[in-house]
Amino acid sequence: MRIALDAMGGDHAPEAVAEGAFQAAREWPDTEIVLLGPEGTMNPLLKERVLPNFTLQGVSEWIEAGEEPVKAVRRKKNSSIVVGCRMVRECQTDAFISAGNTGALMAAGLFGTGRLKGIDRPALSPVFPTMTGKGMLVLDVGANPEARPEHLEQYALMGSIVAEKVLGYENPRVGLLNIGTEEGKGTALTKEAFGLIEGLPVHFVGNVEARDALYGVCDVLVCDGFSGNILLKNTEGVAKAIFDRLKQELTRTPFHKLAAAVLKSGLKRFAAEIDYKEHGGAPLLGLKGPVIKAHGSSDARAVYNAVRQARLFVEQGVISQISEQLKRVERG
Repeated sequence: MRIALDAMGGDHAPEAVAEGAFQAAREWPDTEIVLLGPEGTMNPLLKERVLPNFTLQGVSEWIEAGEEPVKAVRRKKNSSIVVGCRMVRECQTDAFISAGNTGALMAAGLFGTGRLKGIDRPALSPVFPTMTGKGMLVLDVGANPEARPEHLEQYALMGSIVAEKVLGYENPRVGLLNIGTEEGKGTALTKEAFGLIEGLPVHFVGNVEARDALYGVCDVLVCDGFSGNILLKNTEGVAKAIFDRLKQELTRTPFHKLAAAVLKSGLKRFAAEIDYKEHGGAPLLGLKGPVIKAHGSSDARAVYNAVRQARLFVEQGVISQISEQLKRVERG
């Protein structure tokens, strides 16, 4: 197996990407890890990181976080993101991972890797932690803000396959994000999507309210990219606010500090459960090959877990299974 990484993508690149990729190469010697980055920048970082399955492929450009995605992809043909997506299409690598510009990765995935037949718009699909300790796959969280009902139908089908094959859930429950659980609730988009998803060969549990989502009422949550991105950002913000407030309260007095010492192991366990670094990245589902968006703030641990996720994605043949299921639905 061969997995390529964008060495220049993310807030902590290239150091965190190099370290996380090296840890992954050391953990899985059967997987060749290829870093895509400028040789002048990367070579000093890789001097003491030497393994036979850990290599650098030089590129002369990279796309910054603030650049306009489509223009950057068209202008920077030798950037790490564009080269990585092209390598997937040309079967030079089995998967590509980037923590860089999300819009650019989406554009490069569409132009460079291409869409699966039967998929109109790819979906960005991270795993959300839940109160049950079992992750929930959410799609879409920003790749396609203006979705149509058939897009949500496709997300439900793809999400069910990934939840089963990558997350290991038996007969995963698929829910539709809405403002109420009743069938007739919501906008024209969600009402029509409800009927379409009902007709799919998935375990559809109906509408799900945002307040219930993190309590494990479904394994796959389907939504348009606009609503999904708000849900993602709000969830991250609330989690951070709660931990910041807890930290203030638990260090306020000597007695509180003593209580914090007693609760320390439980708080650490809870923090690990909701930490994005432990969940790897968010696949761009619907492309012809595995392209994974890692969190923009990824550290070495998050990069390592993104490689772990990509390996599982490839080993389970998720792309071919999505394609086959789409053909069955079309024939049916």
